[in-house]
Amino acid sequence: MPAISFEKQFVGKIKSNEKRQTIRAMRKRPFKVGDHLYLFSGLRTKKCKKIGESNCTKVCDIKIEKENITIDGEKITRYEKLILATNDGFASESEMLKWFEKKHGFPFVGQIIFWDKCIPKK
Repeated sequence: MPAISFEKQFVGKIKSNEKRQTIRAMRKRPFKVGDHLYLFSGLRTKKCKKIGESNCTKVCDIKIEKENITIDGEKITRYEKLILATNDGFASESEMLKWFEKKHGFPFVGQIIFWDKCIPKK
């Protein structure tokens, strides 16, 4: 039952189900299909708020570099990069790349976690 924390900029898109995926660094226990996900903003802070819950429907390995992105070992096209970025809550591929470079540096290796519709907090 993994908990996932999001920055404020993504909360509205998660609540509206516009964002139903996230890219995360690899964990000791990787995400897997069927995991029940707990979605939060500000986890482990005084401002922690539960966004909702959902179920993991798909997981893919991802590697993000300055020029290339590979998903499950396959290099994706420029169009697919745009789709990935917008589905992850960014306005463009360049915005997503800048964010990842600042937060994690390159190369970034992790997982894309997909989920069902977010069920709002109770």
